[in-house]
Amino acid sequence: MGKLVYGMSASLDGYVNDADGNFGWTAQDPGMHRFVNDLQSRVGAYLFGRRVYEAMRVWEDPAALAAMPEHVLEYVPIWRAADKRVFSTTLKDPAMPRTTVERRLDLDSVRALKESTASELSVAGPTLAAHLLRAGLVDELTVFIDPVVVGGGTRFLPDGLALDLTLLEEQRFSAGAVFLRYAIRN
Repeated sequence: MGKLVYGMSASLDGYVNDADGNFGWTAQDPGMHRFVNDLQSRVGAYLFGRRVYEAMRVWEDPAALAAMPEHVLEYVPIWRAADKRVFSTTLKDPAMPRTTVERRLDLDSVRALKESTASELSVAGPTLAAHLLRAGLVDELTVFIDPVVVGGGTRFLPDGLALDLTLLEEQRFSAGAVFLRYAIRN
């Protein structure tokens, strides 16, 4: 059975973006990006909300890729090798390889996907993740805590959610960010 992991970068006060929807404040350094690449190389399928998917489409944009440094470009084959499911009622067919759009979230379908794969599944997008967390489908949380307080925006974790966690891994980076990985005890 596959493991479903919810992970994103978040501000110290728990937001994945600021009140204007921006996330350019996330810390990055070459070592951190290579660490992310290693984590993501385990992913066989991504489950995205529309907004996160639209931000991630940069990995299919040759013009944007031309300006990126080597350590960032190492992610391109990882992105392209994984299946992508985007849950959106408004996104047009992206006509991207290995990408399907689901018009509604079917929890039984996600459960079946988990049961039918040996690879890791990754969910990105706090709204989508909130549904999967509340359904008990998420096995691990990963978060890069960035050294910034943004004061508002979209929360990494939904209000009213209680989880019992076990710390599995921690890592500090020169940009001041901290990576934390937790198992969810159901």
